[in-house]
Amino acid sequence: MNFRWNYQPPTQDLKDRALELSRSLGISPVLCQLLIKRGITDPVQAEHFFNPQLHELLDPYLMNDMETAVDRLNLAIERGERILVYGDYDVDGTTAVALVYNFLKHQKGYDNLDYYVPDRNNEGYGVSHQGVDYAFETGVGLVIVLDCGIKAIEEIAYAKEKGIDFIVCDHHVPDDELPPAVAILNAKRRDNEYPFLHLSGCGVGFKFMQAFAMSNGLPPSVMFPLLDLVAVSTASDIVPIMGENRVLAYYGLQQLNDNPCVGLKAIIKVCELDDRKELTINDIVFKIGPRLNASGRLHSGKEAVELMVETDFERALEIARRINGYNEERKKQDKEMTREANQIVDNLNDLSEKRSIVLYNEEWNRGVIGIVASRLTEIYYRPAVVLTRTGDVATGSARSVAGFDVYSAIESCKDLLENFGGHTYAAGLSMKVENVEEFQRRFEEYVADNILPDQVEASIDIDAELTFKDITETFYRDLNRFQPFGPENHKPIFCTRRVYDYGGSKVVGRDQEHIKMEMIDSTKKTCKGIAFGQSRNFSLIRSKSSFDICYTLEENNFNPGHPILQIDNIKSSC
Repeated sequence: MNFRWNYQPPTQDLKDRALELSRSLGISPVLCQLLIKRGITDPVQAEHFFNPQLHELLDPYLMNDMETAVDRLNLAIERGERILVYGDYDVDGTTAVALVYNFLKHQKGYDNLDYYVPDRNNEGYGVSHQGVDYAFETGVGLVIVLDCGIKAIEEIAYAKEKGIDFIVCDHHVPDDELPPAVAILNAKRRDNEYPFLHLSGCGVGFKFMQAFAMSNGLPPSVMFPLLDLVAVSTASDIVPIMGENRVLAYYGLQQLNDNPCVGLKAIIKVCELDDRKELTINDIVFKIGPRLNASGRLHSGKEAVELMVETDFERALEIARRINGYNEERKKQDKEMTREANQIVDNLNDLSEKRSIVLYNEEWNRGVIGIVASRLTEIYYRPAVVLTRTGDVATGSARSVAGFDVYSAIESCKDLLENFGGHTYAAGLSMKVENVEEFQRRFEEYVADNILPDQVEASIDIDAELTFKDITETFYRDLNRFQPFGPENHKPIFCTRRVYDYGGSKVVGRDQEHIKMEMIDSTKKTCKGIAFGQSRNFSLIRSKSSFDICYTLEENNFNPGHPILQIDNIKSSC
């Protein structure tokens, strides 16, 4: 793959400001440039960034309707009403359900509780009539709905007719009309006054429980054990890890490493991460999250909640192994569906002229189409929508490329849709099957009119240029203070130019697909690296010609404290 490297050398003004900050902080000017690019321009801001504090969490009562929500929950408990904790079937939704359920049951000691996760295939996304009927049949007076509900106008009105109140805790973009709930906690409301817009659904649930704890005179420390679930949701739902999310993720990772809940401890063991020195956001994104997601994709999201509320480790381990089996099946289906999707795309005569990809296949598994949409976006660098059939309706998932708002693209076609919701980079939608072709045309038209040319190119954004001499133990230690990494605080990508093979580079891997590299640069310092899936570049590396590399710095498990270069792209220096 030929990537375009996006690199803007620092201006003299940025260098001067970074040097001044470097003198105050005692860290590399290069790292200070990265701080400034993140909006951190003075030592006080840097101190807050490097050392987040739990007391910096925002007052939950700044969120609209919070007082009303807390009062209604307190009233339900006072009356002994049955409470149903209801959530989406993905990682964010199931962690949110587990968090609220665990807090009310174990911290408040309230037992008249139940939880509900809709079936992806039979009920679809969000609040369903079937879910409302379940609440009515089991005597529920109050439903706390998490990570969905902001568009459930008809369903919540139906519940209201049955005498059931709803508290909505959501983070998806609302429509102009809000559902008739008792309270709606969502920082993206137009009348919002909450200073931070990007909490995960589980994060909103955490803020609700934080306010509830405050109203009952409980100490802030009762909230800390819940932060592992918040970290898992924040990482898995790809929300920005800045602002309040940085505090939540920072301490959530500490909880995940030091004392995770029993269910997460079991999933960590099944992932074979229990011997890791330290779990990171990447471990959640690539190991823990996909397994929790697999439950809702192929079986039932309720099983993921069952895991995360379990208190017996052996029982939790049994559930975790079962969920791991779903993940193995998910990977097989993902591989086959991606192969089929690529075949369809390869047969498109006008692909070079299109700025989007919309595919429809009635046979595809609804639980896996979101992953396939992500794969298509990664391969073809275009916003992608993948649809399958459920009854008389086509349901689908959309994914986007950096900088393009796929939610707005879908919203422009809302007259064709039965339902839709989501974020800038990911969304879900449904429509009548007969509308698929027109949706395909209209979606492509919107994308073509609004996407920028460089958003459909394979590119890598370079943060800074280094020599190997710059990569010291101190530099790497200070770089790690930027963690946890994620959206808006991504792991920096560096480049080094005019590098030569030092003689020890070789092709490795079961299929000889990777390159284990030993390099030397113009400063005469050597570095080791690994280039996954790039064996096609081996002839360039061994040609005795210079080449340029871009990479991230990763922990060297065989030599802790000394980073290894994980190489993203290699190209000739010529």
